[in-house]
Amino acid sequence: MKKILTGILACLFTGCMLVGCGGNKAADGQVELKLGHIQSESDLWQKGAEKFKEEVEKKSNGTMKVTIYPNSTLGGDRDLAEGMQMGTVDFALIAGVLGNFDKSISLLELPYLFDNHEQYDTVVNGAIGKKISENVLKSSGIRILNWWDRGPRQVTSNKPINTLDDIQGLKIRVPEIPAMVETWRAMGASPTPMAWSEVYTSLQQNVIDAQENPVPFIYGGRIQEVQKYIALTEHKYEYVTLAMSDKKWQQLTPEQQKIIQDAAQAATEYENKLVVEQSDKMLKEMEAGGLQVTKPDKAPFAAKAKAAHEAYAKTVDLDLYHEILQAIAR
Repeated sequence: MKKILTGILACLFTGCMLVGCGGNKAADGQVELKLGHIQSESDLWQKGAEKFKEEVEKKSNGTMKVTIYPNSTLGGDRDLAEGMQMGTVDFALIAGVLGNFDKSISLLELPYLFDNHEQYDTVVNGAIGKKISENVLKSSGIRILNWWDRGPRQVTSNKPINTLDDIQGLKIRVPEIPAMVETWRAMGASPTPMAWSEVYTSLQQNVIDAQENPVPFIYGGRIQEVQKYIALTEHKYEYVTLAMSDKKWQQLTPEQQKIIQDAAQAATEYENKLVVEQSDKMLKEMEAGGLQVTKPDKAPFAAKAKAAHEAYAKTVDLDLYHEILQAIAR
């Protein structure tokens, strides 16, 4: 009986060593980590992800390995978020979908909430951003490591947009985010929620008339191939989070957690610098290729959008909304 018990314990110990005792270690002790996102290999997200991978592997002396899965290989935004909750995805670059798990972050999705990048930066990288991150972690088990800048969102279409009248009834694709749907409807458009993976084909087949995104996203998605105009509406200063499964975070040692935090900070600084450097260059390249630029007066758009903010905020967290306004002195 003693020999049998000893054999069982030996098998259990060997199995535990092979699978990392329920963690994410390979047989040689290396920690294997997966990072997913929905953009292409040529997008700035991929470059930022590669910087994160480089920093993790360098700082850990190769004991931690990050494998990147672009192009929705691990699924769309919702799939990535749910994967982090289950622990099957370790990191993801995701944004508005987090509002499905904690509503407080959805306030950041309101078009014309911020008048400029400075206001946006004050909120997401200050006390309010920290509070929202804590809310998301508590509600979803998803840990926001850092906020990556994406630049302001602009509208592409097959007709020029110069005034608010030009978007009345416009069938515009928006992400599957209620705050954006309601605000675009308040501006008079006909918002159509749709997954990003369906946008190019839907524009090509005239299922929708327009879409809106930051310039690097438009460029990376080759939207200029199926749209004639871009209106510089700057209706939303945009972020994407570098997020992590808290299940995986808790499996790491304090030293490994610090490596992840330091690598996330380095990747964030790298990504944000790239966005500033590349956005104007990408816009000029698309313009040289035939995409026509319009610069509408943003004030009427903003006035209509802001008129819908408070009603939406009441369904989320009115006090937090007023904290945001106070932080940006509005």
